[in-house]
Amino acid sequence: MKTDIEIARAVELKPIQKIAEKIGIEEEHLHTYGKYIAKTDLSLLKSDKPKGKLLLVSAISPTLAGNGKTVTTVSVALGLNRIGKSCVVALREPSLGPVFGMKGGAAGGGYAQVLPMEDINLHFTGDFHAITSAHNTLAALLDNYQFQNQHSEQALKEIVWRRVLDVNDRSLRFVVTGLGGRTNGLPSENGFDITPASEIMAILCLAESLEDLRTRLDNIILGYKQNDDAFTVKDLGAGGALTLLLKDAIRPNLVQTTEQTPAFIHGGPFANIAHGCNSVLASKMALEHAEYAVTEAGFGADLGAEKFLNIKCRQSGLAPVLTVLVVTLKALRTHSGIPDSEAGTPNPQALIAGMVNLERHLNNLTSFGQSVVVSLNKFASDTEAEIQLLSDWCKSRNQPFAINEAFIKGGAGAEQLARVIDQVATENPSGPIQFTYELEADPEQKVEAIAKKLYKAGAVEWSAKAQSALRKLRKSGKTHYPVCIAKTQYSFSDNPKSYGAPEGHVLHVRDVILNAGAGFIVCVAGDIMRMPGLPKQPAALGMDLKDGVITGLS
Repeated sequence: MKTDIEIARAVELKPIQKIAEKIGIEEEHLHTYGKYIAKTDLSLLKSDKPKGKLLLVSAISPTLAGNGKTVTTVSVALGLNRIGKSCVVALREPSLGPVFGMKGGAAGGGYAQVLPMEDINLHFTGDFHAITSAHNTLAALLDNYQFQNQHSEQALKEIVWRRVLDVNDRSLRFVVTGLGGRTNGLPSENGFDITPASEIMAILCLAESLEDLRTRLDNIILGYKQNDDAFTVKDLGAGGALTLLLKDAIRPNLVQTTEQTPAFIHGGPFANIAHGCNSVLASKMALEHAEYAVTEAGFGADLGAEKFLNIKCRQSGLAPVLTVLVVTLKALRTHSGIPDSEAGTPNPQALIAGMVNLERHLNNLTSFGQSVVVSLNKFASDTEAEIQLLSDWCKSRNQPFAINEAFIKGGAGAEQLARVIDQVATENPSGPIQFTYELEADPEQKVEAIAKKLYKAGAVEWSAKAQSALRKLRKSGKTHYPVCIAKTQYSFSDNPKSYGAPEGHVLHVRDVILNAGAGFIVCVAGDIMRMPGLPKQPAALGMDLKDGVITGLS
């Protein structure tokens, strides 16, 4: 089979104006970036209750290579359009960190991609750069404030604002700045997170207008005054400058799929260290212009879907009509506990043993009130016998199930999946969202609710640093926000090697960070890092530009 990039180059792209025309967007509302990419005007959002039905794509706990959620998200749209139902895609933007690190690309794959994949995977329309610039401009203004006020009562007692960069660079996790003499600033310990972990990224993805963006930016907590009161962006007076840097980035980007389906791609927080969803604006834009809008939430349902429902839906009023839960046979085998090197080989016993992970995710999603369709992302190496085992398992539980072959067949390979989705959405749609916790609960209780109800942990253990942060949080009176747990994507626990469906484990929370602008509380669990590192063989080392042709990006 051809590589992803070969398939992408063989597709005859339509001018973006033609793609927009398909869903009733006139050219005057587009700000084009070349022939095939455009930003869209926020004036297109005219209704608080868009006409479309929202479909969420999530997955079981992934393998290192992922489960193919983006492929499935695109596949759902391709399949629904083929059976006569209009569907628009709403996705996150890829981060350069994973693109050059582990994954090598994040625009789908095979014949279920969003295009032009080279541009989407690289600089795209510059949204990530705008967020990085805004975040680090804020850091520079804050450092200058501290330098200029170092001998006054206005000097801050503590600074909590770090810097960001859209690169996997473990060496920048902890740094010391201001060395080399007094003219270079005040020496201080600092560090970098990756841009998708920036609170400004979360704000961009949760804001519902330019005015809302500005308000949220003003609410960012940068540090603490001598009397322990919070010092915010509004106190610093930087909100206007940040808004200027983000005035174009807030507009959703429009592209197309391998079969010319319109796709909005906007924002890109990771689900293991942030809230893992594309922008509310892009989701609502898609819903405004089609019968169905299909979006994804990062990693397994214990991360992306939980945050999509408890945070994004809670803040925006959005609610999925159903959730598609992506599985692969390899991931199921992995969750039996066999060595990773053996998970790619057919093994019915391991497959059956690994279904405990699927069952846990299904139970969790139904606890939210979600109707679920299980979608097998089929690979060429999958055997009919193992596929039948999975099908029978779902049938015995009256669980809707379909096979997705769009990776190798395009939309034709997703028709079965599309018909099942349309039937469930029509005959058995999800009920109102049953949130995991009440907002009025203490943050400690919210984390325990997620840990015990969804992760099946026996207890939550808080480090001394986390307990201190909780006390400060309670003193501030800002305990009413939802919680965003940062933890490994590979397990229900904070141990990435604890496969399957562990129970009775301890969730170790080592830090608590208030993102008052985004409107949630980040609780960092286990050894998860908000600045990832590169693997032994980074994908970047296999990329090149030869005679004007990009190679190695897949």
